[in-house]
Amino acid sequence: MEAILYISVAVVAVAFVVLVIYIIQTLKSLTQTLNHISHTVESLEGQLQGVTKETENLLKKTNDLAADIQQKSKKLDSVVIAVEEVGHTLQAFNRSVNSISNTVIQKVADNQDKISQIISWGKLAGELKDKWSEIKERRKHNKEANIVIDNRTE
Repeated sequence: MEAILYISVAVVAVAFVVLVIYIIQTLKSLTQTLNHISHTVESLEGQLQGVTKETENLLKKTNDLAADIQQKSKKLDSVVIAVEEVGHTLQAFNRSVNSISNTVIQKVADNQDKISQIISWGKLAGELKDKWSEIKERRKHNKEANIVIDNRTE
């Protein structure tokens, strides 16, 4: 029975050695994996710091841009108000012109007979002026003809 006991102890010892060898191999593999993960995490930390800096810069630029847009929007508000006031002024001007036009049209309609008379008198005055110009021309022509005749008789 002692031999079985020695064989059993030897088998247990061999099994224990095999188990320890497998555990050592597993631990070495696990160590390599953990080292690789550690390097990856360090690399990610560096990249994350770069991304964080870029994000901070982008956020700062976005805030600056938002402030600039807000400032320009305020300036644009005054332009919009000015254009609106110009529009109101033009509307008031148009109403005034329409009122004056309506008044003139009404006065012309009311005084159409007088206007017709004035136009007739204007035409008559133009005709008299034309006749007067013709008479002046004839007199001038007659004087020149008389001077020529007088010069021949001498």
